[in-house]
Amino acid sequence: MWKWWYTAATSSIAGLLCYWNSLSADFVYDDSRAILKNSDLLPSTPWSNVLFNDFWGTPLMHSGSHKSYRPLCVATFRINYFFGELNPFGYHLVNVFLHSAVCWLVVTLSYVFLPAHFPCLVAGLLFAIHPIHTEAVTGIVGRADVEACLFFIASFLAYIKSYKLTMNSSQFREVRTQWLWLIFCLLLCTASMLSKEQGITVLGVCAVYEVMVLLSCVKNQTIFATISMAVKNDYAFRLFLVVTTGLGLLLLRIYIMGSQPPDFSPSDNPAANCDSRQTRLLTFLFLPAFNFWLLLSPKTLSFDWSMDSIPLIESLLDPRCGVIVVFYGTLAFLGFYCLTSLVFHLNLEEPVKDITSQVDHNVKQRKDVAEKNGKKPVKKSTDYAKHSNGTRSNPKHSNNNLPVREFNITNKTCWIETTLISLAILTLSFLPASNLFFYVGFVVAERILYIPSVGFCLLIAVGADIICRACNEQQMRLFCGSLVCVLILSVARTVERNWDWQNEEALYRSGITVNPAKAWSNLGNVLSSQGRTREAEDAYRKALTYRTNMADTHYNLGILLAERQQYNEAIKSYENAIHYRPRLAAAHLNLGILLADLGHKEEAVKILKNASTISGHGLKDPKQHSHSITSIKYNLGRILAQLGKPKEALKVYLEAMKTMPAHYEPHSLFNLIGEAYSATGKNAEAEKWYKESLKSKPDHLSVHLTYAKHLAKMGNFHEAEHWFKKAQVLNKSDHASWTHYGQFLFDQRRVTEAATMFTKAMELAPNDFDIAFTAAGYLREIGDYERAESCYKKAVKLKPQNPVAHMNLGAMLHLQGKLKEAEISYTRALKLRPGDQLTEENLKKLRTLQAKRKV
Repeated sequence: MWKWWYTAATSSIAGLLCYWNSLSADFVYDDSRAILKNSDLLPSTPWSNVLFNDFWGTPLMHSGSHKSYRPLCVATFRINYFFGELNPFGYHLVNVFLHSAVCWLVVTLSYVFLPAHFPCLVAGLLFAIHPIHTEAVTGIVGRADVEACLFFIASFLAYIKSYKLTMNSSQFREVRTQWLWLIFCLLLCTASMLSKEQGITVLGVCAVYEVMVLLSCVKNQTIFATISMAVKNDYAFRLFLVVTTGLGLLLLRIYIMGSQPPDFSPSDNPAANCDSRQTRLLTFLFLPAFNFWLLLSPKTLSFDWSMDSIPLIESLLDPRCGVIVVFYGTLAFLGFYCLTSLVFHLNLEEPVKDITSQVDHNVKQRKDVAEKNGKKPVKKSTDYAKHSNGTRSNPKHSNNNLPVREFNITNKTCWIETTLISLAILTLSFLPASNLFFYVGFVVAERILYIPSVGFCLLIAVGADIICRACNEQQMRLFCGSLVCVLILSVARTVERNWDWQNEEALYRSGITVNPAKAWSNLGNVLSSQGRTREAEDAYRKALTYRTNMADTHYNLGILLAERQQYNEAIKSYENAIHYRPRLAAAHLNLGILLADLGHKEEAVKILKNASTISGHGLKDPKQHSHSITSIKYNLGRILAQLGKPKEALKVYLEAMKTMPAHYEPHSLFNLIGEAYSATGKNAEAEKWYKESLKSKPDHLSVHLTYAKHLAKMGNFHEAEHWFKKAQVLNKSDHASWTHYGQFLFDQRRVTEAATMFTKAMELAPNDFDIAFTAAGYLREIGDYERAESCYKKAVKLKPQNPVAHMNLGAMLHLQGKLKEAEISYTRALKLRPGDQLTEENLKKLRTLQAKRKV
């Protein structure tokens, strides 16, 4: 027994050690949407939302929902958030410990079917360190797969436990316990499905196990005799219960999902959107073979296999068609051989009965004989019953927790049954991702292979056991050495892959060879967020050389170019994004804002008006879309107000408020509504909305300033000054609080104080031309000519092509008697604006004064 614990502990520790470096990883890839942007994790969100939203926080009934219903997994994310908020360490720690627990269960399952410690150790270690698991364990969203696998294996073990109690059980307590284990199995299956959809396939594995047990316990009987035996011994009823539970859970899942299946873009699963039936069929047949190859040789791995990472198979002459034939031929041969061996070869002998029952029966007979002869009964032997090849199998003891096989007494039988169960786990758990019943939103996803890999590891363990028993001592050493090398290489690859998942930059760079378009595009986003704009632009342009129709990449490139003031190129990028995805609301929004900032306000209004009616039906991220639509209306109203159309602006603002999503922060919109009411003369309504804005966000600087200006307009100067001062206290580093207060003071003819405010604002915003120019004017008015001159010179430096700045600097120099410098400034002003009357008059006065001085 100690070897079982030792094997399980070794595998679990190996799983912990292989992924220990993942604890320092950041949030990467899908983690942003599932964790960082998922409002279902927030304490302010009702727990019930977890039951009605998909994995990404989108309502299941929304047309754009991914339909991935995993409330148990989201619940664990929410618990993580409760203890550590958005610290990634806690999320990774839970994933690693869950993987360690699954490793323990894999070893437990291995001991149910495999005949010795060696193959069980192989299965456990291989599962613990397999590189294909990196995405599921290190990627936080992969918790759904790990958690589903945990419940999957536990459910299957519970089913096996209920079967053990069925054998020769007649007492009421044993029968009751048997059904409790069966019910527990079904509950664990439900938990697995609520962690991830493929968890429901454990019921298929249970059904295969039940049929296998039935076939191994009958002689060469007719079909009717076999059915009669199945009904008599509850086999049929158990199968019926498994099937009906599976159908019930499936119908429940369909009901929860709604009548409409999820809609995926052509780039997510190109084969599903191909018009050729032959191409779809051949490609879908090849993908399981490719996934199996990843299990065999996980050398090349990627965070994303969509788009053109796996080219479509368009012809029967494609060499990959040969791979399809070999793969399915091997599976069919292996399955057929095992079934025929189980049905025909094994049934030639006396049907195998439960070992424990047989031992108990023999002991009872010996006891009866001893009592008749007046002898003491012989104690039941605690030694192991020997296999035909000399190895020992473990009998069942009522007080022994070590799982044992109930219907196998030979190694060959054991290998056949283990192979059948392995194939069942491998194939059935992969079926939901096979595109056989419905199209999925990916080509290959490594984390999907987490549960199927359990069957794969068991298959490898069977092969290792067969080879081990066929080897002599020298060959055994060679084989064990080779096996150790494979395990060491697997550990090295897993650790290396973990480093790829440490941060987004490393992850996306590692995927360039597999999916260059997606990898370069995502890498551009990372580089841009780090301020490495030149590298980010190169990454975006490289991505577009591989795939020109990526709207998101054009959009992100447009943002980058606009930040670098390459406005014409940014406009072109936004237009390309809209061309390739007309319903990308964010691209319409940014294009409209950029055109308005460049002075093309009428064109911006036209674009934003058209964009405000874009439907969000079927979009992947409806929250982001609804947020963008509200922002479009917000900016449309703002531009209309700038064009002197406050009534139209107010109409747009009110419409935006009606359609505003719950997650949109409304304080800025309320503030603009207040400004629009103020501009139309409805002062009472304006004050109401200003107060609503302050209620929504008490520290909102803009509303403090607009409300203060509104009070000043109403003649309530004392209260207005109070709100201006509150704004300064709220954010002393924001120049707006100083400039608006300064303008108020100037209007009150408190020019000296106003000049002080603008001087301070100029220190906070040294590159703002308007502040420098206004400060110069106020300083000039109070007679501080030297400081005024300094401010005008700064304004000229900021905008050398502005004739008014040059003219005012000339006037300032003129007043101070610096006639030569003043003449230069006047001359520059006239070059920039020929014929300006005021500048010409000042220049004429200056030259007259120069002539008098010469005389």
